[in-house]
Amino acid sequence: MTAQTPTADPALVIAAARSWLGTPYHDQASLRGVGCDCLGLARGVWREVVGTEPFPIPPYSRDWGETGPREVLAVGARAMMIEVPPAEAGPGALVLFRMMPRAIAKHVGILTGPDTFLHAFERLGVIEEPLTPAWARKIAFAFLFPAR
Repeated sequence: MTAQTPTADPALVIAAARSWLGTPYHDQASLRGVGCDCLGLARGVWREVVGTEPFPIPPYSRDWGETGPREVLAVGARAMMIEVPPAEAGPGALVLFRMMPRAIAKHVGILTGPDTFLHAFERLGVIEEPLTPAWARKIAFAFLFPAR
């Protein structure tokens, strides 16, 4: 997708994401109020904001230290979303975090304000928290949801 592709209203993306607050963490799930992981949260927001998921998500590893030649999450997001430079990402953007140096990006969040984001975190479930400098430094990629 290109920058000319119409993007979803950030307020709609944020409202959809916040409707998942309190959902328990469950690896590889995507059911609001029942369980999800970080990618499951993004998938659920996609379904609400954009529509049906365009392809099934294959099983994936939980290893944040995973390395490899291919940024699997970024490649998948590029096929469906509008990529923007991380420094230009604002509220409503989906961000991919590289949790460990030299590892591939394996964590997903949605910016909810200039200094806040929402994500699903093991043991905590879906939470909204400050985008601290430590979190901001880990952002490797950013994408906008396309309009329906």
